[in-house]
Amino acid sequence: MRCYVGLDLHSNNTYVGIIDQDGRRVYKSRVTNLIAVVLHELDLFKNHIEGIVVESTFNWYWLVDGLMEAGYRVHLANPSAIKVYEGLKYTNDYHDAFYLAELLRLGILPEGYIYPKNERAIRDLLRKRLMLVRQRTSHILSFQTLYNRQKGCAFRSSDLHRITEDDVDDLLKSPLVALAAKADVAVIRFLDRRIKEIEQHILEMMKLWPQFERLKTVTGIGDILAMTIALETGDIARFPAVGNFASYCRCVGSKRLSNEKKKGENNRKNGNKFLAWAFVEAANFALRYCPYARKFYQRKLSRTNKIVALKALSHKLARASYFVMRDRVDYDPQRAFGLKEN
Repeated sequence: MRCYVGLDLHSNNTYVGIIDQDGRRVYKSRVTNLIAVVLHELDLFKNHIEGIVVESTFNWYWLVDGLMEAGYRVHLANPSAIKVYEGLKYTNDYHDAFYLAELLRLGILPEGYIYPKNERAIRDLLRKRLMLVRQRTSHILSFQTLYNRQKGCAFRSSDLHRITEDDVDDLLKSPLVALAAKADVAVIRFLDRRIKEIEQHILEMMKLWPQFERLKTVTGIGDILAMTIALETGDIARFPAVGNFASYCRCVGSKRLSNEKKKGENNRKNGNKFLAWAFVEAANFALRYCPYARKFYQRKLSRTNKIVALKALSHKLARASYFVMRDRVDYDPQRAFGLKEN
């Protein structure tokens, strides 16, 4: 007897559903989120299990790693790509677990990528850096708003990076207002140190990645964007064609057309939001320093708006980066854009 397992994972428990090769439901159980407990629950069927499906939730690391280390064949379900029958009036964990197992049995399970465990920590550390950068930006804007409200003029970001908490007393006379401003400055200084520490640590490790140096040859991509693209992409071989990579980077449209008319949109959130951000940032830098990119952008801009034109440029850079990583070659802007420099 062959068995297929669906695990509906939650924050503190997991619902286990097991079916046989004919789709009959042979076992169900709800267990606590301890790998030893989950393995014990599956032990009775271990010799018959063909595969286990785990839904890609925020806390799948421990479960997938534990199951793989125990010798199970694990599949990570992509929830954004799973289409549930809309006629269902009532569903619960029981139905969800068995539905995952059934998709695996039928061979139609939309799967996500199980990022290698030994590389996952550095990717997540880079994501932490991005979160800290956004928090720092919010405090910079908070200080500038406070200053503008008190003085009626702007305070430049470049000047803010040079002042200390002691300088705030000279800028703002009110002790209460100064105290609020000092809180922003103190947090900004703390985040500056943490961000720099993370960047240095990741940069030392990324120097061993061949695709990292190759990506830096793409105009508009520096250390941070190269780290982001390389780490978020992972193994480039998992994308069979350049179109798959561009779609994963959210660089293609999600329109649903019929008879040349728009009938709706597909799921725009399919893909990687960090890669989408990275290539839009790269496109903004490429506009400043690459005449080929600038000419391509101007041509697109003549037929559409700025947002669509910039997204088209990010799509070009994503496609170029795919070949740079796959073939391990330097970036050739003329080949990427098919244009001649003025």
